Amino acid sequence: MTPLERKKLINDVFEPKFGERILLIVDLPHDNIFDTASWKDRRKLAKDWYQTLKSMGEEKGFNVDFFEYLATGKPNGPLPELVKNKVRKSNLFFAMTEFSATSSLVSICQDEDSTTRGASMPRVERRMEETAMKADYTKIQQYATFLKIILDESIAAEICFSSGDKLFIDLRNREAGADKGECKQSGQIINFPSGEAWKAPYEGTLEESKKFGESKTQGILPSSYNGELVKYFVKQNCISDIFGKGKIASKMKELFDENDSRRNIAELGIGCNPSAVVTGNILEDEKAGLHIAYGMSTHLGGKVVSDLHQDISYSKGCPIEAFSVILLNKDGAKTNIIKNSELQYELLK
Repeated sequence: MTPLERKKLINDVFEPKFGERILLIVDLPHDNIFDTASWKDRRKLAKDWYQTLKSMGEEKGFNVDFFEYLATGKPNGPLPELVKNKVRKSNLFFAMTEFSATSSLVSICQDEDSTTRGASMPRVERRMEETAMKADYTKIQQYATFLKIILDESIAAEICFSSGDKLFIDLRNREAGADKGECKQSGQIINFPSGEAWKAPYEGTLEESKKFGESKTQGILPSSYNGELVKYFVKQNCISDIFGKGKIASKMKELFDENDSRRNIAELGIGCNPSAVVTGNILEDEKAGLHIAYGMSTHLGGKVVSDLHQDISYSKGCPIEAFSVILLNKDGAKTNIIKNSELQYELLK
């Protein structure tokens, strides 16, 4: 993507304005959080965006700042107060980080009287400027809007994975959200590149269960870590047990034992960016199909607070695919939104 194309993209999606304070933030390796080639290139990409934004600022009359902080080491680990204060003082931010900061950034943008909007871009890669970022965002806005409507009308999802496993997700009593790739008003936050709709499952917290009963989410959530198959047994919307014979399975058991809130099934998301390419990078992989997350859900309309939020992608081309996703609607109808591992875009027109 040329600087001119990047300027057009930023104008089309974010529309920075005269007098605004623009902030670009990156996280840094430290101690036992080691640097990687992709992380280094991301920081270079951030500098390229910084230069593009500075050029735009000279033309449009806005200020641009660049800020670095020590990485949290966890996906959606809480941001340090110093970083959050910098973001609060900005009107528009771009977070090109190694470790996702989305949950902290959402809370800032959704604060009462917030004047901040921005993009969370965890593990963004330069090549995405030629794939998912070059999508037709007019169409993505349409797809995401229709997906949100469908999810709002859904009370459950039946998922069949290519591994042969099945998972039922309870979607009652929750409001869906959509990331349409449009971020021009204060309070908005998008994941960029964009294109998805999501819904937090009904978790059946103590207060909720008295009125609506326990969560009906149950089944098996499979995952592949560099070829090692790990299966999460889910009951009442929580990961109750882990099956796997390798080192990763042992590490994941330790991860969940450290903090029970991490066991929460936090999100059912469906990507709707036709230009998204599956490569193993969750930021773009999840925009191509189904993804499911565990951990924190409050930033997506759920009830569980945790110290992380981790997505697992099941798009076509991932090691494990969501072969079929059927949404059960309030009126008893069923919508086969993903069939043969592919999103049925004709239902979104």
